[in-house]
Amino acid sequence: MQNEEVGMATVYRVLTQFEESGMINKLNFDNGQSVFELSNVEHHDHLVCVKCGKIDEFSDEVIEQHQHDVAEKYGYQLTDHCLYLYGLCKNCQ
Repeated sequence: MQNEEVGMATVYRVLTQFEESGMINKLNFDNGQSVFELSNVEHHDHLVCVKCGKIDEFSDEVIEQHQHDVAEKYGYQLTDHCLYLYGLCKNCQ
């Protein structure tokens, strides 16, 4: 299969199949950008640059605990969440 090109439609079809099977998750950001991540990675949140589209992943236990506290305060049992923080990365400031 060397030097064989794969069409974009094939790539998107396979990604959709992986998503439907639960192998990957599709993340849609407010800037119109979408990315795919493996489903079996530890939970993390995202910083998204509104200028260049750079995405950084981060984990913060204080933020995680605060989200659970807020949910409990309002009578919710938190089952899942996603946090996207939008701003300008170091290179775009």
